[in-house]
Amino acid sequence: MKNQWILSLLLLAAIFLPLGAQQDTLRHWTMPAENFEPRRFWPVLGVGTALYGATAYGLYQTWYKDYNLIGFRTFDDSREWLQLDKAGHFITTYSEARLIYGAARWTGLSRRQSRWASALVSSFLQGTVEVMDGFSANWGFSWTDMAANTLGMGLFVGQDALWAEQRIMLKVSVNLAPYPTVPVRASNSEATTDLAARGRELYGVSAAERLLKDYNTLSIWVSGNIHAFAPQSKWPHWLNLSVGYGAANLYGGFGNTWADEAGNTFVLPAADYPRYRQWYLAPDLDLSRIPTRKPWLRIMLNTLNFIKIPAPTLEINGLGKAKWHWLYF
Repeated sequence: MKNQWILSLLLLAAIFLPLGAQQDTLRHWTMPAENFEPRRFWPVLGVGTALYGATAYGLYQTWYKDYNLIGFRTFDDSREWLQLDKAGHFITTYSEARLIYGAARWTGLSRRQSRWASALVSSFLQGTVEVMDGFSANWGFSWTDMAANTLGMGLFVGQDALWAEQRIMLKVSVNLAPYPTVPVRASNSEATTDLAARGRELYGVSAAERLLKDYNTLSIWVSGNIHAFAPQSKWPHWLNLSVGYGAANLYGGFGNTWADEAGNTFVLPAADYPRYRQWYLAPDLDLSRIPTRKPWLRIMLNTLNFIKIPAPTLEINGLGKAKWHWLYF
């Protein structure tokens, strides 16, 4: 249950904010260098290294420090969390590759060199997490996580090599709905808890914790730019069509059964709380294609382009039902 990808995105996105605040003209410093510039490259390398260290330390403090370290092992979590965690790895590595590529281009590296940098560094960043998992008693090295990481990196690198642009982007939305205070009785004792308490135990209390962890609130989107595929059409070049994926009633990794420290076992009836997938269809905005002459605004739009814009949305879920949302986020 590790959704570290939002933390990675926010930390890596911070690379771009100081870059736009250099001396000379703002426009000059926000444009990629025509040739390799060491005075840009070394600060980017230093900032990136510091962010990597801070992220690794933060992940250790958040996920690993309270669990025993063991010998390296693998773990098959391919059926866990209805694969929403795999979608998280997919978008994390894609977004890391995109940001690393942008930083490399800013230093004056060629497109080919920047693609290699984005592929290698993003794979290394996510590989670090998997190695840490491999030595943790609570998890293990996951080959399916690595496959999702590779697909995310490949989606970015492949599009840049093929089209020299990102026609298909990965985005995220979060809907922090409160958990119900429905009581749950243990199956092996008279102990009780409630769903809100289980939600807090799994996903945390604060908005920041839930943004990082809560699989019931996250949706991952594939956002495609129609105009890029049909340039002769009248489709607005900034308007995308997106397909999203989410899940509901996830109160455990493999099932809605858990035990507390006292040995009480709780089981949610599948008839009342079925675990199911959610598919969405909605319009979206490609913020990078919105025209602007203001360098600071361009930086902001590019940096925030991993966020799915709230919009009217059609939902089709695993219960065989269709729902219309006038505004879904």
